[in-house]
Amino acid sequence: MTAAVPVTITINGETLTRLAEPRETLADFLRRDLGLTGTHAGCEMGVCGACLVMLDGVPVHACLTFAVQAGGAAVETVEGLSESAVIADLQRAFHGRNALQCGFCTPGMLVTAHGLLTRKAMPSREEIRDALSGNYCRCTGYEAIVDAIEAVARCRAAGETAAASLEEPA
Repeated sequence: MTAAVPVTITINGETLTRLAEPRETLADFLRRDLGLTGTHAGCEMGVCGACLVMLDGVPVHACLTFAVQAGGAAVETVEGLSESAVIADLQRAFHGRNALQCGFCTPGMLVTAHGLLTRKAMPSREEIRDALSGNYCRCTGYEAIVDAIEAVARCRAAGETAAASLEEPA
């Protein structure tokens, strides 16, 4: 049995040090040790995207990243992005367009959408679909999700993050 090691990580803006087993995934660390259950453990193979978090500004699969690898890094979870209102417009658009059904994939979809819109302000529908290719959804068929992300991109470009058009399909 290996001994836990101290890991210092900035999670959603708060720097903390906790013990982590060397082979403990970041997803398990966030869920079990910190109670941040928005990072879902789906396939645990990096295929479904339910575990996506932002690691130093880049979306990563928390199920494939060891907690110790995230030492010294900044991690943003869906909880942090939500509480800071960074993704409020995305949440509103997802809700208004019924881009969420069972909700299991939604946190990962929101993190993916946030990462995409951070890298590219006005992605095409093809670029949105490409960005979502690492996220698996069994319920929505993706069209509503693509519509929601596209609407947010348009509203942000127009400076209208509180636009009513986010709440209703175009």
